[in-house]
Amino acid sequence: MLLKLFLCFTLIPVFELYLLIKVGTVIGGLNTILMVIISGFLGAWFARLEGMNTLLKLRMNLQQGLMPAEELLDAVIIFIAGVLLITPGFITDTVGLLLLWPMSRNKLKQILRKKFDEMQSQGKINITRFR
Repeated sequence: MLLKLFLCFTLIPVFELYLLIKVGTVIGGLNTILMVIISGFLGAWFARLEGMNTLLKLRMNLQQGLMPAEELLDAVIIFIAGVLLITPGFITDTVGLLLLWPMSRNKLKQILRKKFDEMQSQGKINITRFR
């Protein structure tokens, strides 16, 4: 796990810097900086919009007495997307936008649910319900 985190925190910034330099040589440094600033601003705005929609759904489910599990998972994914979008770079912006897009977010939730069910069936996760 430590190796994965190390690679994630070293390789991704290196690739981001490489890509920023390459794009900067093609379109110019100022244009590259403007693109990064605009994508961060638009990404934060879109993350806020998606977050507010999720908050409204969460509130409606709570008022109806339903457990808002889907909305809570959406909120976590949207938060991660917002962090990625605020981080300067094209790779993180692309991943962040994909996480904000409802179709790809739903696909990720399916994958996470499947992984969670596998972990639960293997006994790695125990769920206790209180009544």
